[in-house]
Amino acid sequence: MTSVTIRPSEPSDVPAIARIYAHHVLNGTASFEESAPTESEMAERRDAVVNAGFPYLAAELNGKVVGYAYLSSYRPRSAYRFTVENSIYVAHDAVRQGIGRALLAELLRIAEAGPWQQMMAVISDPASGSEALHGAFGFRKVGQMEKIGFKFETWIDVVVMQRAVG
Repeated sequence: MTSVTIRPSEPSDVPAIARIYAHHVLNGTASFEESAPTESEMAERRDAVVNAGFPYLAAELNGKVVGYAYLSSYRPRSAYRFTVENSIYVAHDAVRQGIGRALLAELLRIAEAGPWQQMMAVISDPASGSEALHGAFGFRKVGQMEKIGFKFETWIDVVVMQRAVG
């Protein structure tokens, strides 16, 4: 396998990002959205993250965007301003190739250099390996919300993990 390149995302990455996310929305529980957002909505979301001063990364493999990740505010109230939440999505045909690991490593590198003190991971897809991935990077499980989401005619639990940064 050629090594994955992690870089800041560009507006030209949005079509690939929208396709990756749409697959997760329509086929999985990593997102609780039930309708895939349009490319223009995804572009607006990306711009909001970037304009708020957070990183929005793209993972590229053999010239193709195969994943993306970003940090965002954990909650909107100012007391949470030093806490971020990470979001990581990998193309369905590129999982288990170290892409999520590379994206999380870069988010942590950026967070360590930034003003943030805590990073949160809110995980709703136990089959994704996300809980194990975050655990490998020092995140610890701090809570579990039971049956908080309902998608595909089933109730879904959410695990909350946390790690100090900065």
